[in-house]
Amino acid sequence: MSEKINNIFRKILIVAFCLVIAGTSSGYSNDTEIKADDTEDVVDFEHSLDDYVPAKNRYNFYFTYKIVHPWWDAVALGMEDAQQKYLDKGIVVTYEYMAPDAASYEDQTKRLLEAQKGDYDVIGVDVADEEKISPVLDEMVAAGNKVMTFSSSDAAPDCKRIAYVGNTHNYQDGADLTEALCEKLGYKGKVGILVGSNGAPCHEDRAKGAKDTIAKYKNMEIVAVEYDQDSIDLAYDLAKQMLGDNPDIAGFVCCNMSNPVGTARAVTELGSSAVIVGMDHDQEALHYLKDGVIYCLGVQDCYSIGFDTLQVAVKIADGNLPGDLFPDKTDESTTIIYQEDAEPMLEVLYGDVTQ
Repeated sequence: MSEKINNIFRKILIVAFCLVIAGTSSGYSNDTEIKADDTEDVVDFEHSLDDYVPAKNRYNFYFTYKIVHPWWDAVALGMEDAQQKYLDKGIVVTYEYMAPDAASYEDQTKRLLEAQKGDYDVIGVDVADEEKISPVLDEMVAAGNKVMTFSSSDAAPDCKRIAYVGNTHNYQDGADLTEALCEKLGYKGKVGILVGSNGAPCHEDRAKGAKDTIAKYKNMEIVAVEYDQDSIDLAYDLAKQMLGDNPDIAGFVCCNMSNPVGTARAVTELGSSAVIVGMDHDQEALHYLKDGVIYCLGVQDCYSIGFDTLQVAVKIADGNLPGDLFPDKTDESTTIIYQEDAEPMLEVLYGDVTQ
């Protein structure tokens, strides 16, 4: 890999194998949303390669994603695990894993077009903008490239990409988190939504799920929808602005991993009692969850996403299409966790045993 993995997330692998007791799995999951009865089940760190016998003993892949961020570092750990397990079988898998510092469909387009010139068996992308990137992928496939999507954002429904591995239920995640918020608020009050990156399918779909859920309740109102571009600092500024414009905001829906942190900082600083729901496993966000500042988080199994992405890429490289060997969309789980789940999650993911 040519990108450095965040040191904190490198610890996940070591800590998790010591602390997590989970069943061996091929990685495929049919779960779309579950509450955490056991936080050890939120992220599955124990995987085995399936029975597929690769046609070659060497593969080279290219993966690009929306933005350099700890969320994708966690995906990379699952890839590294699969890579090592292939190596144990005498199969060498190499890959580039690259992204920009700021989400940009222009940057992603340049990376994809450049990757076409390389000697890659498969090119994979976490789509930065469904409308802009899907036609690029179609052109790449038409030119003979083997293209897949992975992580959190698939391409447009009619895109010719070969397969997708990742979250297939972002709309439902947004709806489920917002339903939890609405119930907590007694189905009344003003709500602000922080989306994330413009055009990113996962962020837009979660926001739509949130909007549709709030629309069901006559005593609830969305007073602001803002895009924070996956920036904690911008999310903090936007949440402060929302609270300044509407001091009686009762809740926030946060649609990516960065904005729950920025929103929680703003709510804490301003002494607001607004209820926050949001996505994923940021360490600071988990501390806010433990302290009751954040009400609940939807945690995606990034590790399984990475592991399954590499397995599917090998099969695609061998010329296989979706069917018996792998589905058109490999679905990965999201688990909603609450305050009581925060401390064990911190310990499992970060070795963080601070009280």
